[in-house]
Amino acid sequence: MAAESRPAPTPLLKDELDIVIPTIRNLDFLEMWRPFFQQYHLIIVQDGDPSKTIKVPEGFDYELYNRNDINRILGPKASCISFKDSACRCFGYMVSKKKYIYTIDDDCFVAKDPSGKDINALDQHIKNLLSPSTPFFFNTLYDPYREGADFVRGYPFSLRDGAPTAVSHGLWLNIPDYDAPTQLVKPLERNTRYVDAVMTIPKGTLFPMCGMNLAFNRELIGPAMYFGLMGDGQPIGRYDDMWAGWCTKVICDHLGLGVKTGLPYIWHSKASNPFVNLKKEYKGIFWQEELIPFFQQATLSKDCTTVQKCYIELAKQVKAKLGKVDDYFNKLADAMVTWIEAWDELNPAGAGSAALSAGSSK
Repeated sequence: MAAESRPAPTPLLKDELDIVIPTIRNLDFLEMWRPFFQQYHLIIVQDGDPSKTIKVPEGFDYELYNRNDINRILGPKASCISFKDSACRCFGYMVSKKKYIYTIDDDCFVAKDPSGKDINALDQHIKNLLSPSTPFFFNTLYDPYREGADFVRGYPFSLRDGAPTAVSHGLWLNIPDYDAPTQLVKPLERNTRYVDAVMTIPKGTLFPMCGMNLAFNRELIGPAMYFGLMGDGQPIGRYDDMWAGWCTKVICDHLGLGVKTGLPYIWHSKASNPFVNLKKEYKGIFWQEELIPFFQQATLSKDCTTVQKCYIELAKQVKAKLGKVDDYFNKLADAMVTWIEAWDELNPAGAGSAALSAGSSK
């Protein structure tokens, strides 16, 4: 007698998480992710030419937005969404109605752990987000909430409840996330080190956030996940996720939220062109030497009790202190305010889960 085929078990947070993918090409890479992604809802943000048709494999539940949709939904406020740059992904965060977001690039494939087993990156991100963080006191065994670990001797009992986790920052095997000068010096370098660890980034410490394997609690930190003005018509690129990471970390520290980094790994399949990258990053390489001290010294007032209030105050500080570095930062500060206005329009407080009409959906 043939064995009955059992339905696939319902994955964690199936109805509470959207997967956001920015792309300019057909999404054949989803076939590899099918066992892990198929039961979730996808939000695809098509960059570049809106007349191009993006093919999505059969069987996925998705909405697809192109530039025409972004302009239609946001009107004049669409100016805050980057064009011809993967920074456009943050539009997906804005139109989502779910509590959690996972975002991945279309050149990221399923990695294998040291035993050869496929890594369910999304499942690990969810575990990271659903367990607390320890931003106020470092635990030398890393994540104390993980099976087989705990708080070490000397860890204050008053801090063992931890803090809510807002961000889970995953890593990459194969092609590391290097800047253009490092790519040029080490063109053949590949990351083969699988470090089986998740750690909380301490309060007061910044980090370079990479957006290609990233999850976050949209309700806790969503409005801070603005990927800035990059790409077409802008003097800089490839700083979109890092800008979001610096803003997010300052706000998480202020609001008492945690940021984790480490597992899960994905397989980053292809290196981008270092000469093209250098052109995009050139000004940022100089500017970041002033940006980092700015964020290290940034403080927010006690009146900043919501992410939106924090972000508006940070935008004012960007204009006041970074505007003198380059006029671009005056434009960026204005765009930060526009982003929050657009976010609040699409996500009115207490509005529930009103559905938006996408460009096309399946």
